[in-house]
Amino acid sequence: MSDSLHICHVNLARNFRGGERQTQLLIEQLAAHDISQTLVCRQDSPLRQALSGVKGLGMVAADQMWVGHKHVPDGDLVHAHEARAVHWAWWHSKLRRTPYVLTRRVPQPIKDKWFNRRTYKGAATAVAISSPIEAHLEARRWCPVTRIPSALSHFTRNATVVETLKNRFEGRYVVGHAGALVDRHKGQSLIIETARRLADTHPDIVFLLLGSGEDEERFKRESEGLDNVIWEGFQSNVGDYLAAMDLFVFPSRNEGLGSTLLDVMDAEVPIIASDVDGIPDIVIDNESGVLIPPNDASALHDAVLAMKDDPARGARLTRGACQRLEAFTPEAMASQYRALYARLLGTNDT
Repeated sequence: MSDSLHICHVNLARNFRGGERQTQLLIEQLAAHDISQTLVCRQDSPLRQALSGVKGLGMVAADQMWVGHKHVPDGDLVHAHEARAVHWAWWHSKLRRTPYVLTRRVPQPIKDKWFNRRTYKGAATAVAISSPIEAHLEARRWCPVTRIPSALSHFTRNATVVETLKNRFEGRYVVGHAGALVDRHKGQSLIIETARRLADTHPDIVFLLLGSGEDEERFKRESEGLDNVIWEGFQSNVGDYLAAMDLFVFPSRNEGLGSTLLDVMDAEVPIIASDVDGIPDIVIDNESGVLIPPNDASALHDAVLAMKDDPARGARLTRGACQRLEAFTPEAMASQYRALYARLLGTNDT
C-alpha cells in the first residue's frame, strides 16, 4: 500500500465501549505499517488518551456532523466507526469529495429512512462485524457489503495482581462477567436471578461483575442481600480479572458480535453465552463454549452448574476456543482492512 496513504477515522461516541476498543486496535495496527492517520472524535473522547502515543496520528475535535471538516488534512479515505460518524463521513464526502467506508457493529436493523438510505448509499462499502449484520445490510441493498470481524485485545496481566485476586476468592468458584451495565443489551438481571437461586444451594459460587452503566444502581438494589454477587465497577485491568475467573457468563439479549468473548477465550476461561445475533460467529456450541437461549435464567442456572461439575469439559472447550483465535487477532483484522482500502483505492496492499 502506498506510503502516502492517509486514512481519516471518525468515532464520535461519548464513552469507551467495544466499538471504541476496536477503533483503537485498528489505528494502532495501521500505524505499525506506517500508514498516516487522522482521528476525528469528541474533545472529551477517551480515545484521545488511549491513542495519544500513536505515531503519525493527528486528532481533530468534532461532536456532530457539521464540525471539524476544515481541520482534516486531505486524505484518501474516511472510515466511519459508528452511526454519528457515518453522518459526518457523508457530509465530508459532499464537502471534500473523499470516499468513505463505514463499519456497522450493532445488530439492530437500520431504520429505512431517507437519510439512512442516503448515507449508506454514499458509502464505498459497508463492513459488517458478524454474519447477521452482513445479512441485514445485504438485504437492504444500499451499498456493497463485506464482513470483517472484530479482534481480541491481547490484554496484559500483572502476576502479582492476579495472585491477589485469586487469594481474595480462594475456595470460591468465580463466575465472571464484563460489560456495560445495560440490561436491555447485556442481560445482567439474568445473572442476578441465577445468583439468587444458587445463594443457598451453592454458597461456594460467587458472581463477579465488571462494568458500569445506566442500570448500575438498579442492579445493586435488586441484588441487595445477596452475598454471592460482587459489583466490581469499571476496571481497566480486565486481563487480571479474567485470569482469576473459573467461568465467564454472557447472557446478552442482543450483540453485534461480542468481542469481549474473544478476550475471555484468550484468557482460557470457559464461556456460557446467549445464542443470539453475532455471538455464534465466535462461540460454537459445545466446541468453543456453551450457547443457551436468550432471556432464560433457568438455562443459565443449569449451564453454570453443569460447567462447575465438569471441569474436564471446561478445559476441552477452552482448547477449542483457543484454536479459533487466529482469525480474530488485531493483526488479522487490520490486514483485512488494509486489503479493503487497497481494493477501493486501486492500490497494492504491501
